[in-house]
Amino acid sequence: MSNTGMARGLDFFRADVPIYTLTFAKGLSPVELLTRMGVDPETLALHDPLSWEDEFGDASLDEDEPVVTTGVDGAWAWAWEQGGRHGLDKDVLSRVSRGTEAVALHHNEKPMDWFTYAVDGGIVVDFHTLQPVGPTGLDPRRLDQFMRPLGLIAGEPAPPHGVLALAEDAFGLRVTPAEGDEERWSGGLLPLPV
Repeated sequence: MSNTGMARGLDFFRADVPIYTLTFAKGLSPVELLTRMGVDPETLALHDPLSWEDEFGDASLDEDEPVVTTGVDGAWAWAWEQGGRHGLDKDVLSRVSRGTEAVALHHNEKPMDWFTYAVDGGIVVDFHTLQPVGPTGLDPRRLDQFMRPLGLIAGEPAPPHGVLALAEDAFGLRVTPAEGDEERWSGGLLPLPV
């Protein structure tokens, strides 16, 4: 929750979600986002929560071939990997951001959060929270006006959920989980090249 008590766009991920990667792309459809991420075309289909569980349940946390589900909130399509990290891969993010902009967020149980912002194939801002904040990229200070008020200051430890707050404040990102029998595009991602 924000200071005003209103729900934020990524509140679901502030709960006890041990590992996830979210990839956002501005102006893409869910199918285009999954295609750019490297979805196995044979697995790409619309699924409601029940059919998704039947199709992918045991494989949902596969690190090498993660299952991903998508949606659209505002101008941004999103893809949610429950077990993988494909969205953080520099080649994947380069493809996803070509001709647009993209944001990848990763959280794991270490705990560690990772934030990457890309524009037209290039990584603009990239940092993780295992060490003091140290943005790198083509323009590592581009998001300073959003980062500083959140306590994401170069050389200092990151506050809890600072990466989620940055995504919300700088880009207005949100993920609305499916309700009832609502269908979403889903599929399995092909393994990344070694």
